[in-house]
Amino acid sequence: MYMTIKRILLGILLLAGTSLVLAEEDDICAPFKDGVVDESLLETMLSAAHDGHLFRIEQSSSRVGFCVDSALKRIKGTFNDFRGGITLDAGANSDGQTMVLIQSDSLETEGILVRNMLMGENFFDVESHPEILFVSHSFEWTGVDSALLHGDLTLRGVTRPVTFDVTLTPVEGSDAQLIMVEATTAIDRVEFGMDKLGKIADKEVQLCISAEARKYESISARDPAVAEPIT
Repeated sequence: MYMTIKRILLGILLLAGTSLVLAEEDDICAPFKDGVVDESLLETMLSAAHDGHLFRIEQSSSRVGFCVDSALKRIKGTFNDFRGGITLDAGANSDGQTMVLIQSDSLETEGILVRNMLMGENFFDVESHPEILFVSHSFEWTGVDSALLHGDLTLRGVTRPVTFDVTLTPVEGSDAQLIMVEATTAIDRVEFGMDKLGKIADKEVQLCISAEARKYESISARDPAVAEPIT
């Protein structure tokens, strides 16, 4: 009788643990579901999570921003709400699959007038286009810690190819659990429909990401007992 009750309780714990794993895995890709990106890319990210090759961007210690020269001064802006990750393994053939989703209305910059102008229809048009998306399609190592990240940037509903110059370095003392990712590129804002006020602001906009990315560990990886079958 005791053993029967014990097996029932273990079965309940197993089901609960499985639900937690599924919920956590769902949370990894939740921002990119419902047609935001191709299903095959989500499968790649989930597979990397299972294999311990997925690094998730730490929003609290990361920065996603841009800068553009204007007639008055250099305008800088940052976005405070973003999600994303990058797949990296220990080998030289790492695919570097990267996805980043930014909420455009989280824009912060100097001065309320400048912020309102940038959020308006002449620039980011956040009311009509609340999200900015980057999805990579190839990753090319150029040095020990440098690479070119090729992908598609979707901004204001327009998708264009871009290439980021990237450096990836382990954070000291983190035992390779945390990496620093620095990525920069330049875009022509006119190509994304931001073709107004050409005499006030330059066409070229510098995009920059400075992100800490932490290796993702699923519940099953942290606690193997959760995934073990009951015998």
